[in-house]
Amino acid sequence: MDLIPSSAVSEGPLFAEVDMGGADASGPPTVRATVVQAATVFYDTAATLDKAERLLAEAASYGSQLVLFPEAFIGGYPRGSDFGVTIGNRTAKGKEDFRKYHAAAIDVPGPEVDRLAAMAGKYKVHLVMGVIERDGYTLYCAVLFFDSQGRYLGKHRKVMPTALERIIWGFGDGSTIPVFETPVGKIGAAICWENRMPLLRTAMYAKGVEIYCAPTADARNVWQSSMIHIALEGGCFVLSANQFCRRKDYPPPPEYVFSGVDEDLTPDSVVCAGGSVIISPSGAVLAGPNYEGEALISADLDLGDVVRAKFDFDVVGHYARPEVLSLVVKDHHMCPVSFTSASGKSETTQ
Repeated sequence: MDLIPSSAVSEGPLFAEVDMGGADASGPPTVRATVVQAATVFYDTAATLDKAERLLAEAASYGSQLVLFPEAFIGGYPRGSDFGVTIGNRTAKGKEDFRKYHAAAIDVPGPEVDRLAAMAGKYKVHLVMGVIERDGYTLYCAVLFFDSQGRYLGKHRKVMPTALERIIWGFGDGSTIPVFETPVGKIGAAICWENRMPLLRTAMYAKGVEIYCAPTADARNVWQSSMIHIALEGGCFVLSANQFCRRKDYPPPPEYVFSGVDEDLTPDSVVCAGGSVIISPSGAVLAGPNYEGEALISADLDLGDVVRAKFDFDVVGHYARPEVLSLVVKDHHMCPVSFTSASGKSETTQ
């Protein structure tokens, strides 16, 4: 089956939904949530957007109200690439690799954001999308939020890229750590290993996050432990979406090289095994983890479970000790250059 749609979104499903939820009409409100486990069409943003729409349409057909895509789904996660960097040197090929990667990123706002908003409105779903944002010549790993009316709500920029990611991505600041109140719950996001930063999580808990989105590139089994811990700590639902990728989902060598291991890979070698999962506020696994292939992974979220969990443990409420431990979050935009005009008004770069 062709997993990259080349025509209208009304074609047959890409793959079957993995449904492990069950709604109870007699209880508190429930929200059907879906995490998408699928690969980017690398270096082809238009084709990736087409694929995203096909997946979103399919999730909506199963009744999903909230859909989360993986980290860097639009723009791509450059797994295995070193961009020709060693300490003190950058190769010409590495610079060209970055130019192509920069070209595949998207402006926020921009036409791709408009299309994503239109998709959310068309299929009447709340959409949380992992993207590579282009701001001038700097790239950011980001998450974009859209409501079911087709409105762009805002973004989160990854505050701390991991390891070699720091050579290609800038650092987010405290101005993009949002939690949005929506009809399906209070939604926020942290990306990959910044989920292991206790103070960032605490800031999100303080904003009342109920559906904690954790798009990632980490397919290791230990990632599941982090997701369960966050659900228990925050008393919130945790949705984690990762890509499932094979070597053939990236361009072939020599255009794209998995540094140090490419000679050991076949086109069908799995280079990211997924592990997408949905966790309840009590730490129960509601759906996933899936390590088998591309999939839509869904569960029904009983929002009453958030209140039940907070009765046990409210990390920023009755279980807090602010006279002993407290957190200050600098939530204003940090600008590298400010201009003061002759009139005395201050101007800053974006």
